[in-house]
Amino acid sequence: MKKMTLGVTAFAAASAIVLAGCSSSGSEGEESAEPTSSATTGTETTGATAQDITLWLMGTDTPDPLIEFLKTEYTEVNGGALTVEQIGWGDAIASLTTALPDSENTPDVTEVGNTQSATFTTVGAFMDITDMYEELGGDSLLQGFVEAGAVGDKNYALPYYFGSRMAWYRKDLYEAGGVSVPTTLAEVTEVNASLKEQGVGGFYVPGQDWRDGISWIFANGGEIATYDGSEWAGALATPESIEGMEQWQELFETASVAQVTDDDSTAYEAINDGFLSGTPAATTMAPNWAYWSLGDIAENDEGEQVATWNDEKFGAFVLPGADGGVAPVFAGGSNIGISAATQNPEGSKDLMRIIFGDEYQTMLAENGLGPANLDYADTYTEVAAMGDIALQAAESAKLTPAAPGWAAIEEAKIMEQYFAAVAEGGDVTALATEYDAKLNELING
Repeated sequence: MKKMTLGVTAFAAASAIVLAGCSSSGSEGEESAEPTSSATTGTETTGATAQDITLWLMGTDTPDPLIEFLKTEYTEVNGGALTVEQIGWGDAIASLTTALPDSENTPDVTEVGNTQSATFTTVGAFMDITDMYEELGGDSLLQGFVEAGAVGDKNYALPYYFGSRMAWYRKDLYEAGGVSVPTTLAEVTEVNASLKEQGVGGFYVPGQDWRDGISWIFANGGEIATYDGSEWAGALATPESIEGMEQWQELFETASVAQVTDDDSTAYEAINDGFLSGTPAATTMAPNWAYWSLGDIAENDEGEQVATWNDEKFGAFVLPGADGGVAPVFAGGSNIGISAATQNPEGSKDLMRIIFGDEYQTMLAENGLGPANLDYADTYTEVAAMGDIALQAAESAKLTPAAPGWAAIEEAKIMEQYFAAVAEGGDVTALATEYDAKLNELING
């Protein structure tokens, strides 16, 4: 999400040239034998010639045992070798922009952030896999992510995994401050402002953390941007969005123990002992996988400082809505698709069948990554840390606008700038108008 070297227009031009000259190369024209089944996944293959392919995964969210499973299973199913490369999230857009149109260097299959999907699908960077939709899960797939990877009625990228943002809190600090878990968004501010005033704790609200902060916009009925059927336009200056940001500004000014310059990367461990000097954080917001970073800090056998969850001391709750219930939080997670420039379409399809097969979907759920196929949600809630809370949050989650220029907006850090300006005490109405204009410069690609 950091280092885009080519704009969307440049990417589109490069894609058009490359895809026109070399798409569908390789073994696509080979005759296929009757499908064969994999005993362990229930997937089917085409029986085509074995193909060596490359999968790009973003960051290190996919655990090593799952990667090894994919490699082993792919060889068993297809006969070829699977190479897995992990690309840092900060290099994701630049790497994909450069590699996807290049048939000699493209990853055959790649993960892409859910907010980045539209940037690549709208310029033809992914193969049309509409004919695989039902086979890979159909309507059981997380539909918000399906929509993020679609163009019209065509599917190009499908969900890989989801994560849910939730509030993490210190039970001991809430008890010391005489407060309870809030049940409305206004109470979130009241509870944490009280804790801060007492010197007991506060809400760790990074000033540039728009991914968590947009929940206040959504909870008040606002939007970041809207689509009128022909183009996208910023919607930060609508009354609902302004109301949400004014509420978030009040939270920052009265209850936050974070700084304006902090962002969401600093929020995961915020409620651990020793994370802050002075008033500690009693509450933070982070995705469900923050569980593995929270807890009592101690040295393990390798001499590393690690966190061990302590259920007596730590807890979590869904962010409440403006009038109670569940606030629409931003859904974390990724989509996955086949490069339109792949020279190995059949092998790529085999890998997609494995990823969306029973065994891998179960493994995702068991490792705390929300499975793409919600038929496996019961496993997720039973096994994953805070799975029931995470699923409850996910059911009300929203995504950023599925606009072709959204990745460019993230690259330019427009939302970070907006939230920081609001955190600094700026007039929300004036800032919303200013930043709608900034969104409009980029959002349509």
